[in-house]
Amino acid sequence: MVAPLRVGIAGLGTVGADVVRLIETQQRLLSERSGRGVRVVAVTARSKAKKRGVDLRGIEWAKSPQALAEDPDVDCFVELMGGAGDPALSAIEAALKSGKSVVTANKALIAKHGLRLAAAAEKHGGALNFEAAVGAAIPVIKTLREGLAGTSVNRVYGILNGTCNYILTRMEQEGISFEECLKDAQRLGYAEADPSFDVDGYDTAQKLAILASLAFGTKVAESAVYVEGISSITPEDLKAAAELGYRVKLLGVAVRTAKGIEQRVHPTMVPKSSSIAQVMGVTNAVTIDGEGMPPITLVGPGAGGGATASAVVADIADVARGIRARPFGRPVERLGDTTKAPMERHEGGYYIRLMARDLAGTAATIATRLAEQKISLESIVQRHPDGVDVNGSAKKPSPVPVILITYATSEDAVHRALAAVQRDKVISGRPQVIRIEKN
Repeated sequence: MVAPLRVGIAGLGTVGADVVRLIETQQRLLSERSGRGVRVVAVTARSKAKKRGVDLRGIEWAKSPQALAEDPDVDCFVELMGGAGDPALSAIEAALKSGKSVVTANKALIAKHGLRLAAAAEKHGGALNFEAAVGAAIPVIKTLREGLAGTSVNRVYGILNGTCNYILTRMEQEGISFEECLKDAQRLGYAEADPSFDVDGYDTAQKLAILASLAFGTKVAESAVYVEGISSITPEDLKAAAELGYRVKLLGVAVRTAKGIEQRVHPTMVPKSSSIAQVMGVTNAVTIDGEGMPPITLVGPGAGGGATASAVVADIADVARGIRARPFGRPVERLGDTTKAPMERHEGGYYIRLMARDLAGTAATIATRLAEQKISLESIVQRHPDGVDVNGSAKKPSPVPVILITYATSEDAVHRALAAVQRDKVISGRPQVIRIEKN
């Protein structure tokens, strides 16, 4: 008989408690699938007295994460505390240096210190598994690292933040503003009291940096990701997108180009016919475009205690099986350097919404400025407001919404054209620009 894998868990929040519960209730299944038992032998958390809804009797309580990481009676150290620095970082390093395997759901830590930790895992022979760090229950890490090991990936992109997807879904379906929807999301617990990390795109950027490393063999570098949030999106944009056959999503996109790997997070128009456009609410999705195969889209819950715990336990099961995959699919020393691709070089289609002044020659001026930058238009939509006020008299001319959809062009060209249009004073306010991602 093979001795059970002895697991120590640092962090007993919602996910940690669910991991303890899942291992206890799935003992037989884990044993059958892993070839050995899995048993939680020790835990640690900030409060020992807190009620967690799980039975911790018979489980040792370590005085600190560091002590748990160095405990010789623990084979696999599970870090569920969170945070990009200590105590998580020092505890994981201590566990790896002692030859233990590590499982973590900590995206911030992997995005910032993943290479350092992967090198330690390679040196000391333990596993470093982090499936739950991106997409929770969606097995995208294993798909990129192992399932597609023989496939050259050209692009990986997806909805990686449930809060933003929930907000955009509600805005589209109910026609409400970003601010109103955000308040509702906070009330329902889908958004934090300080939602900036989610709605400004930084949560998605951390996850994208990890996926890009796995997809393209580059060093994890959150600083190489261009980031733009969703607060500028209006119901008018979502309505216009729907009429034009698109839907707006906050996407994380990493793509191989002739100039290197482009990594970007921003609101994006996607065709309604695409798989990713059908993903609504708090659900996450990742699409992988590989050489010689149709795109693969993985969809599922991207957060939540149960979904995240499921991914953590799957990683623990791999440790029990004796699987020791390279954390990023390649030796750390063979990962390529990553630099931030200037968005000015990005090429693609664009949605542009202008508030055009009701003046003679406005349309011709806009068209001239676009033509100067060699920007071709796929469609133009101009909405004329009713010219009569509530009293029956003629209204004073007001700016008219003009919506342009461009064929593929460069970001720099779009910015130059719109800057010239603003100097011509034929539009009111700032233009709204949203990038388009084709299938």
